[in-house]
Amino acid sequence: MTLSRSDVQRLLAEHDIRPSKALGQNFVADGNTVERIARLAELPSGSTVIEVGAGLGSLTLALAAVGARVIAIEIDRRLAAALKQVVAGLDVEVVEADALRLDWSAVLTGLPSPVALVANLPYSVATPLVVRVLEEAPAIGRLLVMVQREVGERWVARPGDAAYGAVSVKIAYWATASVVGRVPATVFVPTPKVESVLVSIQRRPEPAIDPAVVPYTRFEAVVRAGFAHRRKMLRRSLAGTVEPDAFEAAGVAPSARAEELGVAAWGELARVGR
Repeated sequence: MTLSRSDVQRLLAEHDIRPSKALGQNFVADGNTVERIARLAELPSGSTVIEVGAGLGSLTLALAAVGARVIAIEIDRRLAAALKQVVAGLDVEVVEADALRLDWSAVLTGLPSPVALVANLPYSVATPLVVRVLEEAPAIGRLLVMVQREVGERWVARPGDAAYGAVSVKIAYWATASVVGRVPATVFVPTPKVESVLVSIQRRPEPAIDPAVVPYTRFEAVVRAGFAHRRKMLRRSLAGTVEPDAFEAAGVAPSARAEELGVAAWGELARVGR
């Protein structure tokens, strides 16, 4: 069971909901799309999945249909009320909360690991949410996220790619990421002006850089400084953050620019440049 376009429109009318542009509320109204997402999530029967931004429940229904227990997080109280109606009788817990402010340890306590996270995220919260989950919720081992195409391309970008930036490095530190599908704007109500992609993020067994050797706070500070002025050579953008003689020791040219370095090179600069 999934929600059709007419189902979505009916629920919006019944609950007097006008989709909020500020919250990026575009609801999936296509059964094939949500079933594909549930399939790509690779959820064993009986597993637990956190769904962020559950909305009216189109994807929630598809996740429950594959036998997963769903913890559906929704910030909008009107949508949360409609969602409870849609998923009544299913193994779904609706949590009315802001996912950016969640105490993830409290949400995940007692849940069998690993937990998956599946989400249809608006542009404004997508990157901070995914980075925070990787940093603070180690029990979440897999994420499958639908986001605006440009955002997803930044997450999976590699050194030298036009989209490569600080968030690309942070995600590579914690996980491997790849685009596993595209989603046209026509499957949403209302129809957005952008194309979406599905990004699969698999947490590494251990971070790419040993935190016992280079604390994450140090690594993150160096990456942030390097990309703050990405057009500058690293010897300038990292002045005051990395010692001048660290470049040779790390095997990095001082004339290099931030977008040229992979996660390992950033780790070496952070290690030897203190």
